[in-house]
Amino acid sequence: MECRTRPEDGAGKPVGQELRFAEPQSAAEARRAVEDLLAERARPGEVSPVSDAVLVATELVTNALRHGGGVAEFRTAVTAGGLRLSVSDRSSSFPRVLPRGRAMTPGGYGWPLIRRLAREIEVALLPGGGKRISLLVPLR
Repeated sequence: MECRTRPEDGAGKPVGQELRFAEPQSAAEARRAVEDLLAERARPGEVSPVSDAVLVATELVTNALRHGGGVAEFRTAVTAGGLRLSVSDRSSSFPRVLPRGRAMTPGGYGWPLIRRLAREIEVALLPGGGKRISLLVPLR
């Protein structure tokens, strides 16, 4: 894990610590990184709004591991607007929403949940193959 500090610039650019994983081995590893990052940013006595951010990070990494051929890169950064997450995987397939009313089969809830909790969602194909999903989770 590589850890860097970025100064606050007042224009929504990353502030505080940025954590970067080359290839997380599990969603739990990504979840712990987000929890640690947000705990460091919390003021004494303040309850940090980590639930949405942790859930989105977990779903992004789980989807990359299950459907994207593994995680190629994972980044987090606290900005003036919230937690910025970026996950790259090895698949060029875009996330999709499964149709409603399908048989009771497991799965299919992650991407709709991510779309509900996050803002500024971007899915971009990478020049060397794969895709990057970048988004912002507001920290209310």
